This record gives sequence, C-alpha cells and structure tokens, in this order.
Amino acid sequence: MDSIDRKILQTLERDGRISNTNLAGQVGLSASACLRRTQDLEQNGYIKGYRAILDRSRLGGEVTVFVMVGLSAQLSKDAREFEAAMEAAEEVRECHNITGSVEYLLRVEVDSLASYKSFHTDTLGVLPQVARMTSHISLGSSKDKRA
Repeated sequence: MDSIDRKILQTLERDGRISNTNLAGQVGLSASACLRRTQDLEQNGYIKGYRAILDRSRLGGEVTVFVMVGLSAQLSKDAREFEAAMEAAEEVRECHNITGSVEYLLRVEVDSLASYKSFHTDTLGVLPQVARMTSHISLGSSKDKRA
C-alpha cells in the first residue's frame, strides 16, 4: 500500500462510479496501471464492493433511530442468535457489536414513529436475548460518509 493506492481508495470512496480513465488522471497513472492497481486493491480486500447510496426519505425511511441493546447473557450463542434476528429484520440497516455498557448499537430506519414502536415491541421486545434497549431518534445528520 503506497500513496497512489491511498489516493485511489480516497477517490473511489468519494465517487465509486468514477471511470477508470478519470480515476487514473486524478491519481497520476496511465489507465492500464490504474486498473491493475484497483483490481489488486479489490482482490486483496481493501475494496469490499461498490454500492448505491439511496435517499431513504424518498423511499419511506424517514425516521432513523439508533438503538443501544444490552443482552441478558454474555454467551456466544445469545450473540449469534441476536445477530441472526437483526440480519432478518428489514428495518435494521446496521448492527454493531460494541464495548461499554451494552453489547450492540443498531441503526434502524422506518417510515414513522408508529412503525418504530412496532419494531421495538414486536421484533426487539420478543427476543429472549434482549435485556434492555435505549432508543435515540436522529433529528438529522450533518455528516454521513457511509458508502
């Protein structure tokens, strides 16, 4: 990993749809050398993939809630079962295992507070692994660099 590889990654992080020719020009390489380096970065796991960033507010995901979840036990089977339930829950956009006073931080997107209440009650509230939940409703995001 050298400075050119880092420039490639920074540029792709900002604009994953940039053409190889434009990318090469921005990082100071020929198109063929840039393509080789980009493919190497992909094959070596530095680039996990490319995705479209959707406007959730236009798709009905107008409410974002960050939920801190504490598990009732510290057994690995409980963590696996909880993670599987979160993988299956369409409202959960991210599930992070964290350190601190709780085990998980979720980013949940729903179309209304009523929908969140239903998720809170009927999805999280019925899991035997869940001991406590704290919800934080997002009022807006001044910075979001997720791709």
